[in-house]
Amino acid sequence: MWPLDPSRKEVLRFAVSCRALTLVLQALFNAFIPDHHAEAFSPPRLAPSGSVDQLVEGSARSIPKPLLQLAVDKGYRIAEGNEPPWCSWELPLIYSYIQDVYWNVGFLRYYELKQVPNFLLAAPVAILVTWGTWTYVTTHPWLCLTLGMRRNKSDETLEKPDPGFLSPRVFVYLVHAAALLLFGSLCMHVQVLTRFLGSSTPVVYWFPAYLLQHQEPLLRSLETVPWKPLAEDSPPGQRVPRNSIMGLLYNWKTCSRVTRCILGYFLTYWLLGLLLHCNFLPWT
Repeated sequence: MWPLDPSRKEVLRFAVSCRALTLVLQALFNAFIPDHHAEAFSPPRLAPSGSVDQLVEGSARSIPKPLLQLAVDKGYRIAEGNEPPWCSWELPLIYSYIQDVYWNVGFLRYYELKQVPNFLLAAPVAILVTWGTWTYVTTHPWLCLTLGMRRNKSDETLEKPDPGFLSPRVFVYLVHAAALLLFGSLCMHVQVLTRFLGSSTPVVYWFPAYLLQHQEPLLRSLETVPWKPLAEDSPPGQRVPRNSIMGLLYNWKTCSRVTRCILGYFLTYWLLGLLLHCNFLPWT
């Protein structure tokens, strides 16, 4: 095992602690909130007589009339019915057919008044990626115009590249994130943007970290002096966490508005998403 510097140890300890807390909370939520018992995925039950033939007759061949009527009303297909159109395609792709017919996935199809709550749910991550793209483009306009080939109009520049989020190496990741955001906003169910971008691009995490580093005075002070609590917000003798994020949460009232919005969004999404999604409730 190679040695780790103290900062990396703190990051690793924080990540492990968050994962452990997530597992504990999920176990508690599953224990206190009753699930649906997954009846649809349970093996079929035998008839009272225990006959296998009755099991087949009762479960595979006999469909209640109300259920058949519901299938007709909803336009569902049942056994021995007409074959769906995708079966006769040269390349039979059922997923494309389901997206088009049943999920209403397509260009601008989701832009309806009733979908406003879903747009609000996806707005924070869309704002973060858009803001990050604008910040990068306005900082390096010539780099973006030349698709990352040249930083300036002059080839004689030997200046040290910007570190962190504004580094030229981030350009490809930013283009990828912007393309995903554009495609997801126009052609997908917009409420899945959060998990779609969060699992596909690091820009969702890099840009908030960049904002915290450059717009939070408490974090900027860490570069020169050790972390110390402010006198008006912390009682004397109380131990302050060494982790930067925990330090910001400890001094929540003195944080900037940007910091409170970023931390509040990620923590709220994490807690509510953990509570709702693992119990099959609407969330993304």
